Amino acid sequence: MPSTDQRLRDIVNYTPRGRMLANVTRACALAALCLLFATEVTAQSALAPRIEHIDSEDGATFDAHVFDAGAQARRRGAVVLLHGGGWVAGDATWVYPRARRFAELGMLTVAVDYRLGNPRFATADARSVIRWLRAHAAELNIDPNRIAAYGVSAGGQLSVSAAQGADESARPNAIVLVSPAVDLERDGWFARLAGEEAVRELSPLTNVRPGLPPTLILQGDVDSETPLPGARQFCAAMQANGDRCVLKVYQGYGHLFTPAGINDRETPQPDAAISAQAGAFAEAFLLNLGYAP
Repeated sequence: MPSTDQRLRDIVNYTPRGRMLANVTRACALAALCLLFATEVTAQSALAPRIEHIDSEDGATFDAHVFDAGAQARRRGAVVLLHGGGWVAGDATWVYPRARRFAELGMLTVAVDYRLGNPRFATADARSVIRWLRAHAAELNIDPNRIAAYGVSAGGQLSVSAAQGADESARPNAIVLVSPAVDLERDGWFARLAGEEAVRELSPLTNVRPGLPPTLILQGDVDSETPLPGARQFCAAMQANGDRCVLKVYQGYGHLFTPAGINDRETPQPDAAISAQAGAFAEAFLLNLGYAP
């Protein structure tokens, strides 16, 4: 059987939305389904988070849900988890299953209740969590050089934009993206929420540059919400700039690994087996980078 390193090497390769009401409705409809995304966690652990109140860049406060399985002999990596929901819906609980799973592997994990409605505020909150982790690395027993961002859908934009920001203390050292929103130039919904200037400033594809952290993208080939071409172009642009990007495409699956033929925008229905495969791949990616003690 090939090693994790070999599997990762072998798979290296290389949307406008409707009216606001329809998008809010669709985003809210995801609430009942988002926990299914991490269905590989078949038996939830009893690990409960503690709530930290984090100050954002503009002085506003938001909550970070910290999962800590206990002290480790040496410093471990940390993972910041950013849920999806079209920048207008969702909360930290949507990524609880994956946060618990990473914590069970020995990582410190943080599920973020970032502010909704304005992607600029949400992006500032994502940066602030990473900055907070670094400032408290010693007391949290984490390696300040091993802080990853895990972004689902809209959370993918937040993860990458943090990495593309000017403040080095707020950049993640690795990124895992699930059905990510990376091509905002073709996303009319984002422009409607944040404005055209924000599209230019925050579109991950537009702002690829040398020096971005190792990135794993987990994507369905028939995703109609965050289409595959955007992920392909983003990954190819990273590679062209000398950055490491791994794109894993799941054939016959749409947004959040909804099987082809099912509406993956209005009623996404993540496939349990594919979600489990994607989760295991994310784990292997982070373990290979030394995130577990």
